[in-house]
Amino acid sequence: MRFTYAEAMTDPSFYLPLAKAAEEAGYTSMSVADSLVYPKESDSVYPYTADGNREFLEDKPFIETFTLIAAMGAVTTRLRFTPFVLKLPVRPPVLVAKQATSIACLTGGRLGLGVGLSPWREDFEVMGVPWERRGRRMDEAIDIVRGLSGGEYFEYHGEHFDVPAIKICPARPFPILVGGHSEAALRRAVVRGDGWMHAGGGDDLDDLLARLDRIREAEGKAGDPFEVHVISMDAYTPDGVRRLEDRGVTDVIVGFRMPYAKGPDTEPLDKKIEHLERFAETVIAKTAS
Repeated sequence: MRFTYAEAMTDPSFYLPLAKAAEEAGYTSMSVADSLVYPKESDSVYPYTADGNREFLEDKPFIETFTLIAAMGAVTTRLRFTPFVLKLPVRPPVLVAKQATSIACLTGGRLGLGVGLSPWREDFEVMGVPWERRGRRMDEAIDIVRGLSGGEYFEYHGEHFDVPAIKICPARPFPILVGGHSEAALRRAVVRGDGWMHAGGGDDLDDLLARLDRIREAEGKAGDPFEVHVISMDAYTPDGVRRLEDRGVTDVIVGFRMPYAKGPDTEPLDKKIEHLERFAETVIAKTAS
């Protein structure tokens, strides 16, 4: 089992010392949240809170995802970074491919590119991207990012994107991890991705894992390498970690405060480091093999 430390919407000056502390404590990865804008008016709902409320996001600091990974990558040597998740279809995929391959090269391959559909219609509007057919746009964007990350000439002619034969240099491939709980998202993770990222919330994890297994079996990929990143209370005890491992989970994502609380994060840096170190001592150290 591998362990991912999750911290977001906190004082931006905390991220570099937290990354160094997580690496030292034995975590494999650190997740990096992605948020573009907070609209003044919105009818959108957040799919992973009980009431769909999104007010917890207002005035929360979000450093641009690739910028933050580059900064944390510069002060670490082993820690992996997994965007959780990058809102891919609102971005130009050729630019994302350039950013991601650059990060992969600079960090020595310490990137697992988590991608997903933005639940906010406003993200699409402000980026000048149609909301309609966003799933197909996502599929094409994944194909383009993967194709360009190989470093050879690549071209693509689809419904939404038309890319002439181009190459990116330097380039370095990286795993693409697809987030989401819908049947389309699970299938996308299996067919186009190298893994799946669970978003937490009220959906039943056992049901999601069973559905994922069925899709992998149906697609003839049950035996292929595949990353499964989950959020679960089982991750906070050694016995629970073993149960998740038995279900095929490869990575657990753990955090130590409620991310959906309104208002600023007032927890000091030393307390955050204390929490992540205590978990490493009581769980990571006792499940290492």
